[in-house]
Amino acid sequence: MASAKIGVIGGSGVYHLEGVDYHDEITLSTPYGDPSDAIRLGRYAGKEIAFLPRHGRTHKWSPTFVPYQANIYAMKQLGVEWIIAVNACGSLNIDMKPLDFVVPDQVIDRTRLRCTSLFEPVAVHIPFADPFSDPLRKLLIESIQECGVSVHEKGTYLCMEGPAFSTRAESNLYRSWGADIIGMTALPEAKLAREAEISYAIVAAVTDYDCWHEEDVDVEMVLKCLAQNAENLKKLVKTVIPKIPEQRDPACPAVNALSTSVVTQSGDYPEDKREAFEFLLAKYRNKA
Repeated sequence: MASAKIGVIGGSGVYHLEGVDYHDEITLSTPYGDPSDAIRLGRYAGKEIAFLPRHGRTHKWSPTFVPYQANIYAMKQLGVEWIIAVNACGSLNIDMKPLDFVVPDQVIDRTRLRCTSLFEPVAVHIPFADPFSDPLRKLLIESIQECGVSVHEKGTYLCMEGPAFSTRAESNLYRSWGADIIGMTALPEAKLAREAEISYAIVAAVTDYDCWHEEDVDVEMVLKCLAQNAENLKKLVKTVIPKIPEQRDPACPAVNALSTSVVTQSGDYPEDKREAFEFLLAKYRNKA
């Protein structure tokens, strides 16, 4: 099977990266079902990348029903070690304006209808205090600055279930919690990437102020900003790819996230998921 160390998950408005020398398109089946779409493999700046549109190329998946488990498992099958995730978001912070980019360092989970682990139903407890890869975040921030886009170097991403936008009461509640931006797709994606021991970071493109602001959010407003953000996002991804190192720092929390996280004994793995679990844990198989 072809392989790539760098994965890009495109969000709303980013369904394709121009300028990449695509050489293959793979439709993978996983123990968690099929990914959102075929994965396009290509080469850019001497590096192999795997590109997957989170919602599918025709935007067929709503945030709740994106096959997150299959998407991350498929990336792992391809040998991906880094994932750049592109997300659209609303702003809960007056200083984070529409068309700004945010590279969040924290996340709050308000989803309730999604499978949140690659290891369900067994007990695997990954460390998740710092949910995003700091080395990748730093590269994204540097690259956004080079692209001339206003960037916020940290922030808390509130991930809601959707697909409806927030009520005004919810929006104000989230602001009182200290959340800076709100979106629908960071989770369980970030958790699954950590379980797959993939270094993961988000660049969130602000499309609107959420409804706490005097101007209510609607789809027309979001789509207008999406179109303007999309070109900057594509430019950013192509700027950051050459900077990503061949080797990861072993101290990165994602690199060995499973080393002390698995509680359930292998004899208790469900038979229909045994192959998947053993694949994810393969590097620990012969360790005492």
